[in-house]
Amino acid sequence: MDVIRDIGHNEIVEITTPVLITWHDGKSRLCGDFRALNNYTKADRYPIPGIPHALDQLKKARYITKMDCMKGFHQNGVKPNSMKLLRIICYMGIYEYTRMPFGIKIAPAHFQRMMDTIFQEEILEHWIVVYID
Repeated sequence: MDVIRDIGHNEIVEITTPVLITWHDGKSRLCGDFRALNNYTKADRYPIPGIPHALDQLKKARYITKMDCMKGFHQNGVKPNSMKLLRIICYMGIYEYTRMPFGIKIAPAHFQRMMDTIFQEEILEHWIVVYID
């Protein structure tokens, strides 16, 4: 799954710079600085359950299993006409995301909606709690 692709050096970029995020465990993740884009992005008001809701659902469970969707946002493709808005520039060239990047305002709601749709029946039967950490 290609998350990002090289588009060369000759494309116009509205200037999005890469940001390297380092987590407490020492692992790093490359993100784009999409704050300017987020200012113009319409909010997606899809509800994202909080910790109290998840814990309330889990207290009724007889068994608990955890599944982690590794790089969950990257499971969502980006429409071709949106890719030009998701470009980053660095010394190696200009790149654009082909999958939903981290740092986009609507990414959490979009991912929650996708997971709720996939597991709709299991959620209704209280077999599953979808929680984004």
